[in-house]
Amino acid sequence: AISGGTFIMGSSSSESKRRSSEGPQHEVGVPSFFIGRYPVTQSQWQFVANLPQVTRKLKLNPSYFKGDNLPVERISWHESVEFCDRLCAYTDHTYRLPTEAEWEYACRARTTTPFHYGNMILSKVANYDGNFTYSDGSMEESRGRTTPINEFDAANAFGLSDMHGNVLEWCQDRWHKNYEEAPMDGSAWLAASQPSRCILRGGSWADGSWDCRSAYRDVAKSSSRFDRVGFRVCCSASRT
Repeated sequence: AISGGTFIMGSSSSESKRRSSEGPQHEVGVPSFFIGRYPVTQSQWQFVANLPQVTRKLKLNPSYFKGDNLPVERISWHESVEFCDRLCAYTDHTYRLPTEAEWEYACRARTTTPFHYGNMILSKVANYDGNFTYSDGSMEESRGRTTPINEFDAANAFGLSDMHGNVLEWCQDRWHKNYEEAPMDGSAWLAASQPSRCILRGGSWADGSWDCRSAYRDVAKSSSRFDRVGFRVCCSASRT
């Protein structure tokens, strides 16, 4: 459960390796919501993929790196939405992808530094390509694959793990080149000139350290499948 609040979304002009798409910084109010502690695992995926189809078929075992406790990957945005739709039908609760604002709010967990750990990132707390250093950080391990979702004892202040690295995570929002005219209420920004391109957040096992920052934004076609892309789910329903 993530309590609602306000935060400053995006990165400042002084943040190392920032991109223009991460600005302008702006205050956003986010209502309370629920979000998965970890990315969706392959065992969770397989359970839901066996549920009745809503809109499209789902492969039972799409991931390149195999393991029940590894995050599912090689999932398109459309397939992650189908996963949520099947969960909705099965549980009678409202499951969905997080909005981009919810994702960053949850990742930061009231921090303002590049990572919720602080100003640097280390391979002992996250899975990324450690050959690329950030700020004054050192060269770190590069594992070259995904890691189990409970690999690191490094949850943020909201109790969420793997927000930096392991797999990039789909959000609801369509891609916009910056935050000009972005919603201020935490809702998904859906209107776009290129509706087939959607937001990815968090960096992955194959990305450099700076691509795992809280403010970093990536983009891919909604039909794309990569072995560095997964997702986690939100729930809008009341706790029962």
